[in-house]
Amino acid sequence: MGGRPEEKGPKKGGGLGEDRENRTSMHLPFGAYLDQGHRWITIFDSPYYPDTLDAARTRYGPVIEAFAELASHAPDTPALFREIQSRPPGIRIQLLRVFRRYVSPDTTVEMLKRIRSTEQTIERFGTRFRSIEIVLRALEARPNPDEALIALLDEHHERGQKGYQLTEAFFVWFETAFDDRNWSIEGPSGAGRDIELQNVLPDYKISTPADFVISDRFGTSRVIGFARYDSDRGGAQEDDRIGGNARRLQEILAYNEAISGPLKVVFLNDGPGLLLGSMWRDYASVETSGKGRALVTTLKMAQAGRLTADWIDRMVR
Repeated sequence: MGGRPEEKGPKKGGGLGEDRENRTSMHLPFGAYLDQGHRWITIFDSPYYPDTLDAARTRYGPVIEAFAELASHAPDTPALFREIQSRPPGIRIQLLRVFRRYVSPDTTVEMLKRIRSTEQTIERFGTRFRSIEIVLRALEARPNPDEALIALLDEHHERGQKGYQLTEAFFVWFETAFDDRNWSIEGPSGAGRDIELQNVLPDYKISTPADFVISDRFGTSRVIGFARYDSDRGGAQEDDRIGGNARRLQEILAYNEAISGPLKVVFLNDGPGLLLGSMWRDYASVETSGKGRALVTTLKMAQAGRLTADWIDRMVR
C-alpha cells in the first residue's frame, strides 16, 4: 500500500522539490503566488487514525475513570463542577473537558477553567447542566475504555504543536542563514510565552504579544514577527485573524513613524489553511498596506529567498 514517506517536518533546504522549474522569484507581492500556493506551504505530518488510540488510551482513560469516580460521589452537577475546580491544574483541565461533554456542552473549556468565575458560571449556566442522575446513567452505558470519547479528547493533544514546529524550524533556518550578520532572534522557539512589545519597544503603549523579534548587532529591534500555522481555517475566525493582523501592523508602523525607526513586520504564515477561502488574498492585502515595511511569507518562501538581509536593511520612506 502507498503512503507518505516516514519523515517529520519540512525537508532541509525548505522542501522546494526536485523540479527547479517550479522555482520563481521571491520578490513579488505575496498575492502573486496564489495560483502556486500549494507548492509553497509546509505540511507537518499528522498521525493517522486509529494509530493514535493506544497512546490516547494511556493519556485519557484514567481521566474518564477519575471523572466517573467524582460523579458517583457528587450530589448534583454544580457540586461536581466545584469538586473538579479543586483538583490540581493538569488533571483539572482534562476533567473539565469531560465535564463539558457530559454536563455542559453550552460552555467552553476556556469559560469553565476560570476558577474565580466558578460560582458565576453556575449561576449563569447551571440551569442547563445535565442532571447527575442522567450523567451517571450515560457513563454506565458507555464501554470501558470509551474510545469514542478518548478520540475526541485526543484532538486537543496536538493542538498548537504544528505552530511550535513552524517557529522552531524558522528559528533554526534564520540563525543559520544570517549567522554572518550577528543578528539575534528572540521569542519562544516552540511552546512558551509570547514577547510583549511593551517590554521590547521603548514607550510602546499598546499591549501586543509577538512571536519573535529580530534585532541587529547593536540590540536595535528591526523586525517584529507574528507566526501562525493553519491546518484548517475559515469563516469568522479567518476574518478576525486578518483584521487583528492589519490592526497590529498599523499600530507598529504608526509607532515606527513617530520615532523614525527601522522597524518592519513579518507575518510567517503556513499550512493548508492558507489555501482556504480568501486567506491568501487577505494576507496579500495586509502586506500591501505595509507599503514595503510588511512581508508575508511561508517557511518555504523565506528559505527560498523571500526574507532577505537586504529587505531588513532597506530604507523605506
